Amino acid sequence: MGSVEYSPLFETRRSRGRLIYRSFAISLFVAICFIWLYRFSHNIIATKGEDGKWAWLGMLAAELWFGLYWVLTQALRWNLVFRQPFKNRLSQRYEKRLPGVDIFVCTADPDIEPPMMVINTVLSVMAYDYPSEKMSVYLSDDAGSQITFYALLEASNFAKHWIPFCKRFRVEPRSPAAYFKSIVASGYPTDPSQAKELAASKKLYDKMERRIENAIMLGEVPKEARLKHKGFSQWDSYSSRRDHDTILQILLHKKDPNNSKDVDGFILPTLVYLAREKRPQYFHNFKAGAMNSLLRVSSNISNGKIILNVDCDMYSNNSQSVRDALCFFIDEEKGHEIAYVQFPQIFENATKNDIYGCALISIAEVEFPGADGCGGPLYVGSGCFHKRECLCGMKFSDQYRNDWNSDDDQFKEESLKELEEQSKALASCSYEENTLWGKEIGLKYGCVVEDVITGLSIQCQGWKSVYYNPPRKAFLGIAPTTLPQTLVQHKRWSEGDLQILLSKYSPAWYGFGRISLGLQMGYCVYCFWAPNCLATLYYSIIPSLYLLKGIPLFPKISSPWFIPFAYVIVGETTYSLLEFFFCGGTFQGWWNDLRIWLYKRTSSYLFACIDTILKLFGFSDSTFTISAKVTEEDASKRHEKEIMEFGTSSPMLTILATLAMFNLFCFLSVMKDAIVLREGDLGTYETMGLQVLLCGFLVFINLPIYQGLFIRKDNGRLPSSIAIKSIVLALGVFIFFSWA
Repeated sequence: MGSVEYSPLFETRRSRGRLIYRSFAISLFVAICFIWLYRFSHNIIATKGEDGKWAWLGMLAAELWFGLYWVLTQALRWNLVFRQPFKNRLSQRYEKRLPGVDIFVCTADPDIEPPMMVINTVLSVMAYDYPSEKMSVYLSDDAGSQITFYALLEASNFAKHWIPFCKRFRVEPRSPAAYFKSIVASGYPTDPSQAKELAASKKLYDKMERRIENAIMLGEVPKEARLKHKGFSQWDSYSSRRDHDTILQILLHKKDPNNSKDVDGFILPTLVYLAREKRPQYFHNFKAGAMNSLLRVSSNISNGKIILNVDCDMYSNNSQSVRDALCFFIDEEKGHEIAYVQFPQIFENATKNDIYGCALISIAEVEFPGADGCGGPLYVGSGCFHKRECLCGMKFSDQYRNDWNSDDDQFKEESLKELEEQSKALASCSYEENTLWGKEIGLKYGCVVEDVITGLSIQCQGWKSVYYNPPRKAFLGIAPTTLPQTLVQHKRWSEGDLQILLSKYSPAWYGFGRISLGLQMGYCVYCFWAPNCLATLYYSIIPSLYLLKGIPLFPKISSPWFIPFAYVIVGETTYSLLEFFFCGGTFQGWWNDLRIWLYKRTSSYLFACIDTILKLFGFSDSTFTISAKVTEEDASKRHEKEIMEFGTSSPMLTILATLAMFNLFCFLSVMKDAIVLREGDLGTYETMGLQVLLCGFLVFINLPIYQGLFIRKDNGRLPSSIAIKSIVLALGVFIFFSWA
């Protein structure tokens, strides 16, 4: 008999056009080297004095940084790979022995993350196209909110109707709010039975929503609901969200014969509410601490081999995502190497031209496939499937094979009450004392981007990861809708990445010899986000300053040395635009993305650097900032119209406005000289052409700031306090250097 041909559960294909891109990248690097050579070989000290000397050396340092950082980014563009799972093969071979899946949903503040949004995410993952008896959903509520618990209790009852409806009619998406919104746009179903059940489900949902919103408005759970469910008694000893016992309630479980089945008589997924113990004297380690508590509690209740974690604002948009991920884990030839499968973070509220650059489409469509080609993408904290044992610290071995046939449920004898009491101890404050939790087991502590450092640690133990970006996006979330929110979010990310660079887990040395050089470089791209502020700020200020003094910092347009500068500018700009188009973006979206690139480098990254330095010297503590998920109606309308929202006063906005005004003053001064004073003297501008071009670019890209300062009258404009400070500061610097 002939041998049976192996049919993989997924395939990997490399991107087309690799040779063309690599040739272009090499040519661009040659041009960068010529720019460095120009800076090293041209000495202007003799003609321009000490001022020129230090400005020139600063330009050399900035261009060295830009060039070396560009080299790092090539690791994420050198070898893009794309994955394709085969779910039909998975079903044919493993349908009867699919592993248990534990799903973690994390929330931390009911004021910023509304309970209705949280339960829509929970309901969307409960309705996956996967055997319900093999799924367990855990909600971690770090605020310990009775209203969030009440909302989850209501959702557990609504799920008995919603999940059968989803599976019977195969609806997408399976977040009730998202589905009801989608049918308004796409049209109601024509099938009479589906339309009838849809109307019934919508009616139940509306009633549930009213009850929850009424509780939020009153600030307390209705008395009849408290009396009806024993779970509310756990709040009797509650002092505050930072001081309370472990609150744990199993709301749905197959051991409860009276509350485990839907209206069609089928088992529902297990549903658990957890508010881990909090005490003022114990540091709770933010989301990493919550995830580690969930790891321990879930191991005692369901112990699924696969763990999915999602943020409470990232609902499931694709009911097949679990099966997609399992194709990578269970593949007979390569599945044993894979620790986690990362899906992209996509935002449903991003506008067509993405005014705040929140979609990060170059990262999702190019850089993460590039990281996958080097050994695997970063773990980004949401939309990620893990093998439990990898997340718990297991090191990779060539002999390792997972037994997908073994039973996950090791605790069949205990009653639900016993399970709850046993599990509460696992979420206590003191449980992790003198253990390896947060160090070698679970998510790592000590960094505000606990996800990235955990993924790096897993990969350094020999595991690989996979990035999968399906045609129908797996998860949809909510992006910031104001500029201050966007800048704060980027500050937190870049600050955390810089902390990783300076920690013992730095990819520069911790990753050396443990992961590929390309993946090391890829991690460093993000770890060096914050230090980029220095070179970018220098380029945003110094050339414009020396434009006022008539000191050239770039070669003449007629000089052969102008060619490498022009090639880098035109080549990189053209490539970035084409890359953005390849990712599905628009020209206006690319321009907006370029603006946000400048804004975050000159504000978010600067404050990230400052805060990191202060922490190193013990002058500041780590904080975890939660991005707001609710927006005022007027601000929401401006966001839909793609009008930039400033609104509040902040140091970051002050810096951006000051830089914008300073470059405007410099540009107007140069234009005045060109038109009024030196009409026939083109030699100066032939010498200073690149400086004029750079200054003009910085003015043109800041048009939304000028509108916010001088033209707009709505509440989203820049505050008058920022306008006054920025004009005074910029004018002061302008006058000082004009007369110095």
